[in-house]
Amino acid sequence: MELSGELFSASALVWSWVAAMPLLAGALWMAPWHRLRDPEKQHVFLAACVSLMVLWLVRTEVTPALTFHLLGMTALTLMVGWSRAVIGGTLVLAAVTVAGASQTSGFALSLLTAVLAPATLTQVGLVLVRSFLPKHFFVFVFVNAFLMAGLAGLASGFLALAILSLGEVHHSDELGRVVLPFFPLMFFPEAILNGWLVTLLVALRPRWIWSFRDEEYLHGK
Repeated sequence: MELSGELFSASALVWSWVAAMPLLAGALWMAPWHRLRDPEKQHVFLAACVSLMVLWLVRTEVTPALTFHLLGMTALTLMVGWSRAVIGGTLVLAAVTVAGASQTSGFALSLLTAVLAPATLTQVGLVLVRSFLPKHFFVFVFVNAFLMAGLAGLASGFLALAILSLGEVHHSDELGRVVLPFFPLMFFPEAILNGWLVTLLVALRPRWIWSFRDEEYLHGK
């Protein structure tokens, strides 16, 4: 979900930057930049960002302040880790904004809903699954990829609705009546897209998935 900043007050836009900047700064600080010295990892990261940009250009306007598109942030986070996924998603959002598909005024709002929320939820889910569930191929694919992508999409959508309601852009009853019934139709494809993409990469190019190692998930299982 992306938000237009034109219908929000100036104070709401300022607070969106206050909320987004510490997380973005943390991602820049914690990013393992040395890994990008490997040409293959550079190409994978850049190709993932370009693919994400193409995906985000396919969008539909739900309300004048709310635009929906598939996120793909779960797959990106599992591929490159939270910090680089946040950086990559920020670069993609900037590129889409420059291309005129997204509005500059709502950049920080969209950064929260389309980048930071899904990437952070995916990373938290990955840590919890690795801590409490068996390290198994099917657990990684179905829980970390399929299920977590759907949950990340829902989190992005509900966060966008909460921001619209708190910002008094739309009444909560109106949002619940107009937007909420379409959530399953919106986010089931999110789970399918990310799940199948991660499944294919794990099967064909496991070294491209930063969070997956054959020694942990396949050998001896």
